[in-house]
Amino acid sequence: MSGDGADIPRAGTHHVVAAANPADDRTRVLKHGDTFAVFDHYGDIEPRGLGEEGLYHEGTRFLSRLLLELAGARPFFLGSNVRDDGAEIAVALTNPDWLRDGRLAMPLGTLHLDTRIFLREAACHRVVRVRNYGREALPIELGLRFAADFADIFEVRGAHRTVRGARLPAEIGADAVVLGYRGLDGELRRTVLRFGPTPFEITDSHVRWTLSLRPQEEITAHLDVQCERGALRLPRIRFEEVRDQATFEPARSKALSCRLSTSNTQVDTWVHRAASDLDMLTTELPTGPYPYAGVPWFNTPFGRDGIVTALECLWLRPELARGVLAYLASTQATDFVPEQDAEPGKILHETRKGEMAALGEIPFGRYYGSVDATPLFVVLAGAYYERTGDVAFLQSLWPHVEAALDWIHASGDRDGDGFVEYERQSKDGLLHQGWKDSDDAVFHADGSLAEGPIAPCEVQGYVHAAWRAGAALAARLGHSDRADALVERADRLRERFDAAFWCDDLSTYALALDGEKRPCGVRTSNAGQCLFTGIADRDRARRVARTLFSRGSFCGWGIRTLDARETRFNPMAYHNGSVWPHDNALVAYGLSLSGMAELAARIWTGLFEASLWFDLHRMPELFCGFPQEPGAGPTPYPVACAPQAWAAGSVFLLVQACLGLSISGPRAEITFTRPRLPAALDELVVRDLEVCGATVDLRVARHHDDVGVTVLRRDGDLRVTVRP
Repeated sequence: MSGDGADIPRAGTHHVVAAANPADDRTRVLKHGDTFAVFDHYGDIEPRGLGEEGLYHEGTRFLSRLLLELAGARPFFLGSNVRDDGAEIAVALTNPDWLRDGRLAMPLGTLHLDTRIFLREAACHRVVRVRNYGREALPIELGLRFAADFADIFEVRGAHRTVRGARLPAEIGADAVVLGYRGLDGELRRTVLRFGPTPFEITDSHVRWTLSLRPQEEITAHLDVQCERGALRLPRIRFEEVRDQATFEPARSKALSCRLSTSNTQVDTWVHRAASDLDMLTTELPTGPYPYAGVPWFNTPFGRDGIVTALECLWLRPELARGVLAYLASTQATDFVPEQDAEPGKILHETRKGEMAALGEIPFGRYYGSVDATPLFVVLAGAYYERTGDVAFLQSLWPHVEAALDWIHASGDRDGDGFVEYERQSKDGLLHQGWKDSDDAVFHADGSLAEGPIAPCEVQGYVHAAWRAGAALAARLGHSDRADALVERADRLRERFDAAFWCDDLSTYALALDGEKRPCGVRTSNAGQCLFTGIADRDRARRVARTLFSRGSFCGWGIRTLDARETRFNPMAYHNGSVWPHDNALVAYGLSLSGMAELAARIWTGLFEASLWFDLHRMPELFCGFPQEPGAGPTPYPVACAPQAWAAGSVFLLVQACLGLSISGPRAEITFTRPRLPAALDELVVRDLEVCGATVDLRVARHHDDVGVTVLRRDGDLRVTVRP
């Protein structure tokens, strides 16, 4: 480390600042549409630790404090959980031992406080039911403290603003408080809090009820918090209504989706949590369902994340891919806009609705600074058609696929060398525009940072897959000359890629080529993602696999982003030694396609064992890459999103990889190629798997050293094939 700190990555505008320890590793998260909330395990909101707790709507925090009090103090905590479908938080509280004049006046556990919390339509609903289990009538003082700072999500992440908008005087009524803020963007934002029953005392920061409870009597207090923006005034929705709606929607969603169950209840818990997280993160947009990237930092459409999530879930939820493709087609860039890193045909990186985005203080109102979303868009389009045979949608999408292919060939390949590179045009945009986008993620073997334009290895794999997918789609639509040209491009890229990226001494592909076409010769997980794209031949794939499963790369829980032998390795770094579930799932899928399903099963096992240690068995965005040790769990990454869409989706791609599963809609066929079950499973059942109007229930079971597939139910014309 140099004395002036020049080698230390700087915390910029887009960095999530972790200036303090997390207040709680048992946060509770709810999301509905463009609204989400992060609570502590009490169901409260307090500005502690990293300060991420709050109620957020469209990129702004509308509630920064919400604290339940019993007799002026915090109640005694019993337990809390998020309902299996992710729609409700339930918290159990009681009174502590209360002393009066040195004597026990009320023992612990006399009162039970049952708290339930929902989100619905830009509002948070919280109800507290208090029951007296004592033998005497008791006076009860119940209170709520609240505040709204109207911070932009990027302020919460650590961005500093020298000037903010104006806080408005609170409006206080008999049973309601309105807290207001007029932003520098001219937008009026209001937090409307309504209380019931009418409080005994109400101010701009707290309410208090003074009540009396007879033995076995129960009283209910409730709070409705609505997030209003602009001239919009929302109709009041009461708790009972929202609870019925929130209960109905997840049940309907699950009824329309394929379901998995296994012989291992712990695996079932992992799978069900992943499915619930995806249901919660998926927002119904005018173009269809879209999985928002993650809470708290990324509750918005991201191109790359949405595409990868859709690919992970494609075999069992193809409607998600259709929604992602439709939205990204509708937002595809049509002009050169340097401050947005936009170019014709390019696919969206992310979009934001907060005050800072509206003012241009950050470039992410609509931002196109990712090099990989565009080829991945074409890959998903091809995969969606192969899964569904949906020709009508393909025809409507084809102009957008063509525009994306043109971007890859022209703007994407800046110098005409056949490789796709990135270099930001916006001065405030992302320095690195692959999936590893932290400032220190791309470097040479000596640790020196690579200068752009940068051509990442996995992006060349995505492009190869995009040329192939584009060719297949063109052929299906009768554009034979276009198909032939795209196949030729794919073949040429495969040859050039091997010559430029292969590092024989490391038995892997270089992380990237820098602006001078020098390979960044370091061992990373990026090379593993090349395997599912078809750009690596069988020999190269096996050598990459051996490198990925060496002690330096495979930590037991999964494959690290960076091998421990490399100069910049740090198991606590965001991209230089951590473990990312989605990254591992893509690697596992490539291993399976390359005939190494036994290694895919090792990744499945590592991530499953990690899930047993995480709160709610929820796969986080990433975790630290310390070695697995007997009796000890993985080390959390302090500012990881949980839930995160592509982390949740990784569970389903891992299942597909182990089973060697592929589905062809045009051929109405499900194929298992050398299926395997990880050691933790003896049986897996897939129910209501739909292919082109036909449905099937399947049972995959272990028989000694073999795995068999049984059709339990089949409705419609559908063929199931098992290949040895």
